[in-house]
Amino acid sequence: MGKRKIVYLGNKASAFGGTVTTMETLIGLLQAEGYRVYSASSKRNKILRMLDMIFTLLRNISGRPQVLIDTYSTQNYFYAVTIGNLCRLFRITYVPVLHGGNLPERLVKSRNTSWKLFNGAKTNIAPSLYLMERFKAEGYSNLTHIPNIIDLQAYPFKPRKEIRPKLLWVRSFAEIYNPELAIRVLENLIDRGLDAELCMVGPEKDGSHQKCKNLAEKNQLPVTFTGKREKKQWVELSKDYDLFINTTNFDNMPVSVIEAMALGLPVVSTNVGGIPYLLEDKVNALLVPPGDEVLFANAIVELLNNPEMTYMQVRNARKLVEKFDWEVVKQSWIEVLNA
Repeated sequence: MGKRKIVYLGNKASAFGGTVTTMETLIGLLQAEGYRVYSASSKRNKILRMLDMIFTLLRNISGRPQVLIDTYSTQNYFYAVTIGNLCRLFRITYVPVLHGGNLPERLVKSRNTSWKLFNGAKTNIAPSLYLMERFKAEGYSNLTHIPNIIDLQAYPFKPRKEIRPKLLWVRSFAEIYNPELAIRVLENLIDRGLDAELCMVGPEKDGSHQKCKNLAEKNQLPVTFTGKREKKQWVELSKDYDLFINTTNFDNMPVSVIEAMALGLPVVSTNVGGIPYLLEDKVNALLVPPGDEVLFANAIVELLNNPEMTYMQVRNARKLVEKFDWEVVKQSWIEVLNA
């Protein structure tokens, strides 16, 4: 069967200051496979973004396109609901791609609209087994597990000969990701007499960036704020750091953590949402409860004091993320798109 036309609808976050999304990456990879991909939206204004998505769908309605819909749990959820309604009206097959660790709560909070959206889809792509499990518990069966993708060649593996308390944090500055916890963890390590430092990479989302800056300045902590960095830039930056920390309160299958594992950075993460479905404590990372800087710092010290254990976790992590390489995953996408 020939490769079908694809309409991708979601947030092109990089166009208005955000990080490049997994789906933005996927567009380029699918185009390289020969698919014709039409996409929206890069509009910053949310109303204009919604209209852009609708008009892009209507302009490309001929030729039985396959519609991919980025689906989140917050305000962006209603983009997916609107597009799903239009697809069902015009009898176009559509595939929501599920993101966000808080999406299961949306299934309960908006039960009727969720059932229409997700049950009416050809299938729902769940990047994490966590979302697969939670959706099944709510009665959904049209689910396909395809993990988030990376291009392994873009992430040179660098096992650290010596692990120092040089911490790297990569995420959008948003309250749900709890970036202030990273500052408190750093302070705890310094209070223990460690020569620790922290680099925080990512764009502003909701005022959290300035709060973190204020906290670091108030306590005179060695924190570097780089702002948003393109993928190649932060991958290069990672060579100067020895530990990756993920402080989030809600999560699904964060690409930044997968990338850190590919790079050979030991990972300490909160054990929320889909994280325990991606990471296994003391096997490929260390997991701690959310919001507790003491336990988080304890985990970092454990890695510092046990280089053999740390190296084992790093090797296991790299082996895991090799399964997320595009050359491994792409056949699953092709099967969905050509069905």
